[in-house]
Amino acid sequence: MTEKSVIADEFSSSVSCGLMLSKRIYYGKGASPTPALMSRSLSSTESCYLPTAVMAYAVVSEPSVVDNPDVPSYQPYVHGRCEPPALIPLHMHEVSMEVDCWMDTAFVTASGAWRVHCIMAGRRCDCRVAVPMGEQGSILGVEVDISETEKSSYNSKWVTLADSKDMEKVAKSGDGFFLTPHIYTFRIPQVEGGSYVSIKVRWSQKLPYKDSQFCLTVPFSFPTYVIPVGKKIPKREKIQLNVNSGSGTELMIQCSSHPLKELSREVRKLSFVYEAEVPAWSTSDLDFAYTVTSSDLFGGVLLQSPALRDFDEREMFCLYLFPGNKQIRRVFRREVVFVVDISQSMQGLPIENVKNALLASLSKLNPQDSFNIIAFNSESHLFSPKMVLATHGSILKATQWLSSNILTTDGGTNIMQPLKQAMKLLSDTSESIPLVFLITDGSVEDEREICNVVKGCLTSGGSVSPRIFTFGIGLYCNHYFLQMLAQIGRGHYDCTYNADNIELRMERLFTTASSVVLADITMNIPENLDSLELFPSRIPDLSLGSPLIMSGRYKGDFPDTIKVKGRLADMSTFIMDLKVQNAKDMSFDRILTRRQIDILTCHAWLSESKELEDKVAKISLQTSFPSEYTSLILLQTESEKKVPEPMLLQEIFNKISLPKKGDSKTQKLVSLGCLGVGFGNLTATAKNIPPGANEPKSPEGTEILVNAATNCCSLVLDRCCCMCCIQTLSYMNNQCYIVLSQLCTALACCECINCCYELCECF
Repeated sequence: MTEKSVIADEFSSSVSCGLMLSKRIYYGKGASPTPALMSRSLSSTESCYLPTAVMAYAVVSEPSVVDNPDVPSYQPYVHGRCEPPALIPLHMHEVSMEVDCWMDTAFVTASGAWRVHCIMAGRRCDCRVAVPMGEQGSILGVEVDISETEKSSYNSKWVTLADSKDMEKVAKSGDGFFLTPHIYTFRIPQVEGGSYVSIKVRWSQKLPYKDSQFCLTVPFSFPTYVIPVGKKIPKREKIQLNVNSGSGTELMIQCSSHPLKELSREVRKLSFVYEAEVPAWSTSDLDFAYTVTSSDLFGGVLLQSPALRDFDEREMFCLYLFPGNKQIRRVFRREVVFVVDISQSMQGLPIENVKNALLASLSKLNPQDSFNIIAFNSESHLFSPKMVLATHGSILKATQWLSSNILTTDGGTNIMQPLKQAMKLLSDTSESIPLVFLITDGSVEDEREICNVVKGCLTSGGSVSPRIFTFGIGLYCNHYFLQMLAQIGRGHYDCTYNADNIELRMERLFTTASSVVLADITMNIPENLDSLELFPSRIPDLSLGSPLIMSGRYKGDFPDTIKVKGRLADMSTFIMDLKVQNAKDMSFDRILTRRQIDILTCHAWLSESKELEDKVAKISLQTSFPSEYTSLILLQTESEKKVPEPMLLQEIFNKISLPKKGDSKTQKLVSLGCLGVGFGNLTATAKNIPPGANEPKSPEGTEILVNAATNCCSLVLDRCCCMCCIQTLSYMNNQCYIVLSQLCTALACCECINCCYELCECF
């Protein structure tokens, strides 16, 4: 079972039940919902009911409140409750999206308006918003405006974890969570039926780099059941796309999913727009790919002053290197040791996908390259006592060895021993890039000691230090330990929370690791700089699979050019002068913050430094990027009033009235919780709990919705799909209807309306 699959399945089932409930709604004479609601034959995208774009849902615990707020249908009262609550997708009336692509990061602002079309006038329900994001998505902020009898709005704020705990006294916690690793969802409390809910969500996501192209994918595919009912309701969608590579070279468009109209073009900047009146909402994601053109490797340095309220007054810089498009540079010969976790928690789909990815990586090695494999649980198992050439015969033997060694019932996880063995195997390397490729799904107690041991091995090693690449699977491994290990080893880190994506992500990471064109990169520190801090402190290698982008802070005067030096595959020295420029058309505090927070969090974890933790929290509060030491809240504000920025916790409390005991008014604060991934789970690792196997589930199970609405009336309408059923049910006297609903709820097995007739003779 994959990570978060239980919660995702529960969500999908709740939406399915919500769609059945929505068949109770009467839209007026001549109006009918879209065909998808009247038929059980949905597309594969719709059948799982997970959102494929920003969507809003009515959270329905009492089926009796489901009705048209404008045209009441006067249906019979429905007894029972939905446990867990059903989710009815709200009709969407407008949608727009603005995307800014800066260097290797995309910043997305998605806006839309939804109507609570399914709750009768005068009644209220919670609304749940789901936000699918692209790769490495991070929620930055939320704004909600509700047009109802009394207008209200919510604005998101980041607070420290200590402040967040205090706020739990006035706000329910746990209202925000990740439905899947790429879908975040949060609750808006008590919205009146018939209201319009305008939502604006901001997030960042990484731009994957593949085949010399930056590839943007933003979820923008809407199911048919969010189309408003009515022929004269206008539907307009808009996409604004801005691209700024930061480099001084031309950009070339490779593909686009939507008919984007070019607004402007400069050397490193492009701007597009798509806007149209549509009969139905977009059914495809926004896909866009572009190339930063150059035949050979190139780079530059960009400078920018800190923001006005930045607590760090040092100047900022960004150094970038691109490998070039034509791949005229030779890659280094490779010596790679795969260190693979085969503990009991990895058994099944995870280990099979790891095996497939490992064999695919071996097939990409050249005969002059060499490799070895160390499988570990509580003990280490070596494929060979020494490195072997990557010939067809040795790869075939490795395939057979893997098949016989990955099946194990041993539950231990010992990472230290296999890492030491891998470093020893690569200790005599001189004219190649030695690679250690660590794959694990668990945490261990001696992770800090492992980092210190690896530091020592790299310092006292041979002429070429091994590069360490780490890959984490699921939420139980300590991702900051894996990132720290990769930083120490001048490598890269990646992860997946979904076992289905293991092969794709592992192969992409191996492509980056095995296509190095410039190694041992250093930057000459100008003499007139008073201080310089690099993120990360050790510069990784430049490979064909990924551009190199680093950031830093400094005091003093930067020169007009900076020299960078490195080693090419033929062991010759490469020197390049990078031009230094001021960056006026992009915001460094947005582009570079994510990597800075991750790097500082790794060091805070390793050193157990409270000072560094506080620094990360300050950066998070200042830039609205999530961290392990901050939490997100929704703060209700008065209509047409903005929350001042920044706002201290005491100021927030001064502006809100705490709900008294027994007070039924809407809460002023909604706690969305910490959006970090945490620092691993030693208990789950020790118990060999597979990723996703210990996820929370509703008490009754989603499939057991014991409600008269879903088991009787909705089931009847699901079979007949016509208004005569509603009219027939409306003629039942109340006592007979109660008997019928209770029987159907208890049995939950009515297959057609005829069996319901047999239970009561009052029709």
